[in-house]
Amino acid sequence: MQPTAIQLKLFAALTQMAPENANQLPIKPGISVKELLEELNIPSIKAHLIFINGVKQSLDTQLHGGERVGIFPPVAGG
Repeated sequence: MQPTAIQLKLFAALTQMAPENANQLPIKPGISVKELLEELNIPSIKAHLIFINGVKQSLDTQLHGGERVGIFPPVAGG
């Protein structure tokens, strides 16, 4: 059985926290985005916007494998 994996893309200040295997990141099917962040030692407070397959989602969204997950931190600008 092949491991289940996602594509994880972290943006802006989170980029430096991305694991080396972010393009094929193994996950446990059914894991929530929040649980995934905990496993990666990324504080969930830093996940301001979460997109799964291009659709805005929440920390409670479950992942099953094959998803493209993008996470943006809060961004200040002007």
